[in-house]
Amino acid sequence: MATIQVSERADPSERPELLTASDATIEDAVEHGDPMVLRGLLYQLTGDPELKDMALKTARVGRAESVMPAGDAEVAMVRRKAVEFLKRYRDSGAGPIDPGPLERLPESLALIVGETIKSEALDLMVEETALDPWARSLRWSRKPDPERLENFKVTVIGAGMGGLNAALQLKRAGIPYQVIEKNAGVGGTWYENRYPGARVDTPSRSYTNLFGVDFPCPYPYGTYAENQKYYDWVADEFDLRKDITFNTEVHSLRWDEASAQWEIQASGPDGKQQTVRSNAVISAVGFLNRPNMPDIEGMDAFEGRSWHTARWPDDADLRGKRVAVIGTGCTGYQLIPEIVPDAAHVTVFQRTPQWLFPVPGYLSPTPPQLLWLDRNLPFHTNFMRFRTFYGAGPDFVRMFDIDPNFKDPHSVSEVNKAARERSIEFLRSKLDDPKLVEIMTPNHPVWSARPVVVDPEYCILDALQADNVTLVTGGIRRINRTGIEAADGSQHDVDVIVYATGFRANDFLYPMSIAGRDGTTIADLWAEEGARAYLGCMIPGFPNLWTLYGPNTNGGLPVAQFHEVTTLYALKCMEHLILEGKAAVEAREDAYWRYNRIVDEGNSRKVWADPRAHNYWWTKYGRSASQIPFTGYEVREFLQRPDFADLEVR
Repeated sequence: MATIQVSERADPSERPELLTASDATIEDAVEHGDPMVLRGLLYQLTGDPELKDMALKTARVGRAESVMPAGDAEVAMVRRKAVEFLKRYRDSGAGPIDPGPLERLPESLALIVGETIKSEALDLMVEETALDPWARSLRWSRKPDPERLENFKVTVIGAGMGGLNAALQLKRAGIPYQVIEKNAGVGGTWYENRYPGARVDTPSRSYTNLFGVDFPCPYPYGTYAENQKYYDWVADEFDLRKDITFNTEVHSLRWDEASAQWEIQASGPDGKQQTVRSNAVISAVGFLNRPNMPDIEGMDAFEGRSWHTARWPDDADLRGKRVAVIGTGCTGYQLIPEIVPDAAHVTVFQRTPQWLFPVPGYLSPTPPQLLWLDRNLPFHTNFMRFRTFYGAGPDFVRMFDIDPNFKDPHSVSEVNKAARERSIEFLRSKLDDPKLVEIMTPNHPVWSARPVVVDPEYCILDALQADNVTLVTGGIRRINRTGIEAADGSQHDVDVIVYATGFRANDFLYPMSIAGRDGTTIADLWAEEGARAYLGCMIPGFPNLWTLYGPNTNGGLPVAQFHEVTTLYALKCMEHLILEGKAAVEAREDAYWRYNRIVDEGNSRKVWADPRAHNYWWTKYGRSASQIPFTGYEVREFLQRPDFADLEVR
C-alpha cells in the first residue's frame, strides 16, 4: 500500500462550528450525506463491524452504475451511526482526531464503493484520499549539496493548474524556480474561458490537487468562477505570486549544449524582448489554450461584434441582441442555453451533434448541509474525494475498447451500444419532434468524440426548442456585412457572432519555437506523424524539458492528478541530476519510439479510432496525439519513478 506520511496528515485543531451545533443541525447535515461515504468513513474511524455487513444493491445514477444501501433500513442505520459519532465528537471538544489505523484503509475504501479494490489500483486510490496531501511531492532520497541545488534553476511556463502545482512542488523541494505567465493572472484556461455556462465536466472534488482537498466545493461541477477562486487560493495560500512574471509570453527556447541550459526568449507587456537562462524547463501551457478560429470567407466583412468564446469580452451584453453561435462542441452546448433567455434571437450553426450524458444536479449548487459535513465531520472531504475519483472503477478506460467480435452498425461493443441507447432515450425524453431527435443523434459511436455532460432539467435540448432559436445544420457559405449566409443560400442577419470553435488541441506547445540539442526543432520532429512524447512528458534531443498535459495525456487520470504524477516524475529526474552532479537528462530515442508504438497500438483498439468521428481525439496522421489508452493506475506506475535505462544522463 502507498506510504502515507502520518505527520503530514492535517486535521483542523478546532471545529468551533461543530461545538455550537445543535442536535438538529447535525441530524439535518447527516441526512444529506452520501450513505456509502459515511459507511466507509465511520468504519475507518471506529471499526464498527455492523457497517461491514450492510446489504447492498446496484442502481444507475446519472451515467454510471452505483452501489448503494439495499433499502431504507440500511440507510437509516448508517445515518444514525454518523449522528451518534458527531454528537460524541462534539461533546468531547471536537479536537484533532486520528483517521484510524492505516492498515484498515483498503477495507474502508472498499466499503464506500461496494467492492474490493484491485491490488494494482490500491496505491493510487489511497493517494487519492489525500490523507497525505503531499504524497506527490518530492522527498529527497538524500540531502543535496547546497551549491548544486542553488545553481540548478528551473523555469515553469504557464501559471494554470499544472504550472501552479509545479511551482509549489519545486518550492517545497527547495529547487530555485521562476514562472512565466502570458496572462495578467493565474488560472490558465479558466482565466481565459469566462463565457456564460463555462464549467467543468468532471466532479470538482477530483479537479483539485491533493493539497486542495479541503478547498470548498460549492458546486459538484465547478463554474469557471469557482475554478478561478481555487487557482487564486493556491497562488496566495502558498505565496507563489512573487515568483510569477505576469503579462509575459515565451516565444522560443533554444538548448545551449555548452552550458547545458535553455535560453528562453520572452516579451513583456511593453513588447520588450527578454532572455532567461535556465537549467530545466517545465512547460505547463497545456493543450486547450490557443483558440481555433475557423477559415470562413468574409469573416472580416462582418460589421457587428464577434469573438471566440475563450476571449469573451468583459463588456459583452447580449440582451436583446441577435446572436449567431458557430460551433456545437462542449463549449457551444454549455453557452447556448445560458444566452437564449436574454437574446432576441439565437441562430445555432451546427456541423456535428454531440452525444449528451445527463447528470442530475449538474448545474445545481452543493447542498449547504453537505458543505457543513465537509467542515465538521473529520476526513469527510478526503473520503468524498476518493468516492468521486473512483467513479466507475479503476478500469473504466476499458469501456472505450472496440470489441472486434461485436457486430452493430452504430456501436463498437455491448457497453458502447448500451451508452448509445441511454443517450438516445434521453434525446427522446426531451425532444417532442422526431425529426429533431434525428438531427441531434450523432453518426459517430459514443465516446469516439468528447461527450457533453448536461443537466437533464435544463440544457441545450431545451434551448433548441425555444421560440427564439434557429438551428442551421447545412453548413456556412460565407459571412457578410450583416450576418451569415448558410450553404442553402438563406441569410441570417445578426448583431453578434460567437465562435465556439474550440482550440488548436493537437498543436502542442504552439506557437513556441523550441530548438533542441542539435538544432532540430520540435516542429521538425513532429512534422511527419504529429506530436509525441516519452511518457507524455519527455522528448529525445530536448534535454531537461518536461511537458505537462503533453501528447497522449488526455484520459487515464483526471487532469490535476496527471499533472501531479508527471511533475513528481520530472522532479525525480532533477533530483538525480542534482545528487549525481550531472547536467542533463533526456529520453532515449529507442525508448521514445517503443513507448509511442505501445500508445498507438492501444489507441487503435479504442473507440476514438472509429473513422466516423472527426475531432481532435484523432489526427490527420491516422493516430491520436491527445488520448491515452491506459488506466490511471498504469499511468501512475509508468511515472512513479524514472527508468534511467530509458534515459540518457550526462
